[in-house]
Amino acid sequence: MNIVFLVSTWATVGISVGALVVGLVVGFFVARAWFKRYLAKNPPVNEAMIREMMRQMGRTPSEKQVKQIMNSMNQHK
Repeated sequence: MNIVFLVSTWATVGISVGALVVGLVVGFFVARAWFKRYLAKNPPVNEAMIREMMRQMGRTPSEKQVKQIMNSMNQHK
C-alpha cells in the first residue's frame, strides 16, 4: 500500500470523527440554551394556572393551598 493513501485515509477519518464530535457538543449546548430560554418564557405551571384548575373543579383555593401545591411541584422537578 502506498503511505500517502494511508495517511490521507486516516486524516479523512480523523477529521470526520472530530467534526462529528464538535458538532454534537455544539448542538447539545445550543439546544440546552434554547430549551432553557423557552421554559423561562413559557413556564410549565404557575400559580394562576393552579388557581384556575381548582376553580374549574369547583373549589376556591386559599393562598396557602396554592403555595403548598407549588412547593410540592418544585420539589419533584
